[in-house]
Parts: sequence; C-alpha cells; structure tokens
Amino acid sequence: MVSAIESAGAIAAMTAVVCGTAALGLEAKELERFLRRDGVRKVSARDLGAAVAQRIDGATTVAATLSIASQAGVRVMATGGIGGVHRALPERDRRHWSAGPVRDESADLHELARTPMVVVCSGAKSILDLPATWERLDTLGVPVVGFCTDELPAFFAATSGIDLTTRADTPEDVAAIASAHFALGRQQSVLVVQPPPPEVALQAETVDRAVHAALAGAERDGVRGAEVTPYLLAAVARETGGRTLEANLSLLEANARLAAAIGVTLAAKV
Repeated sequence: MVSAIESAGAIAAMTAVVCGTAALGLEAKELERFLRRDGVRKVSARDLGAAVAQRIDGATTVAATLSIASQAGVRVMATGGIGGVHRALPERDRRHWSAGPVRDESADLHELARTPMVVVCSGAKSILDLPATWERLDTLGVPVVGFCTDELPAFFAATSGIDLTTRADTPEDVAAIASAHFALGRQQSVLVVQPPPPEVALQAETVDRAVHAALAGAERDGVRGAEVTPYLLAAVARETGGRTLEANLSLLEANARLAAAIGVTLAAKV
C-alpha cells in the first residue's frame, strides 16, 4: 500500500496508537512490532481515550483511523472493506430479525457519518449483511460513489446485486464530487468503492458458501462482539484455500493507489 501511494505522488501514513500515543505515521521498527501482533489490541474510535491513558499499542479500525487522521487534516484514506451491519447467526430465522436481538453494527458507519473525508474501499466486508449495510449508509447520509462500477462491490467479490446511484470513472471525477459535497457543508465522508482486481476477485457464490460455513463455526465456538470479524475473516480464508487473503492484499494495494490519485487531484485544487 505504501509503495502504491508513493508511486502516485502522495504521502503514505498509517494510523495507530503507539505506546499510548495516537500516531499518524509509523516508524519502521514500530510497524514491525505491530505486524508481529504481540500485545497489540484492536482499537475503535470509542477506545482511543482508554488506549492513550493506558499507554497500549493499538491497531486502528476504520472508525479510529478516521478520528485520528481527520484531526491531522488528512483528506483521503484507503482501506480494504468497511464494517457494517452483521449478518444474523445461523439459528436465527431471517423472517423474524425485527423481533429478535439487535444485530451488531460497526462503529465505522457512525464515524463515516460525521467525518468529512474521502474513504476508498472495496465495499463492506463480505461477512456482513450487505443490503442492511447499504440501507444504513443511506439513512446516515453517506454518499457512495462507484469507481468504474455501477454495482456495490462485495469486498472479495466484484458483485453484490446492489445497484449504485453514482458512478465516477476517473480520480478527477471523484475529486469533483467530493469537493462539491464538502462545499455544501456536508459532514459525512464520501465513500468511494471499487471492485477487487479481476484477476483475484472471487465469485459471489463461492464467498457466500464460505461465509455461511464461517458463521456456523462462530455460533458453535460462541464467538461474540469484537472477535466476530477477525474470526470470520480467518475462517473464510481457510474455507477458500487462502484465495480471500490473496484478494484482500491485492484490493488493498489497488485502493491505496486510487486514494493517492484522488488525494493528488484534491491537493491540486487547493
């Protein structure tokens, strides 16, 4: 991701909480420590104060990244997939969701609704309820722009069956939409979605089968809360023989490259 950003003429900076300091940009030794994952917690926006006060190492979610980066004046960020509304676990009847327990909903959505940045991703993670996530983005007033696509990508897959209302085919088109959005005083992020590169994208049916198997495993193992997402992503990778991991790495690089191109275009407008 760093190489892709720098090759497009932008500056890359990862966010994290480093020994209790909210940081924009990591030193090489710090990055190595984080990649080893020893003692590194998952930190969302609500956890930032505690992480700073307790002087821990924290890897930031999209919500926490938006919080840190926006305070530093960053205008564009890249990620793989955003969080959203989780699917119901297998034993719950889909016809009775409205009468059942409230499903987990990522803080990413609410932070996107109050942080004026451009966020480039490949849609919401495939393990989520994509139609419900799409509806929440609409309710929260977060504009979604398809980059060279008319359909919401499904993270590992290029298709979700959800039609988009706005499309852009160049970074300049995205920058124009974002500039107009922010000029109107809108506080929501502009969510730019692009499909995973075609050479690594999986078929939606393949991903869906793997997700259902992973959900069954999560129910069996009693996984709940913040542990659900990493559990499901690891389980889906196993179910697909590692193909989702390959897709994840490729789409991260592609999203970083696009975010850099948008950032360079926005900077030229200032």
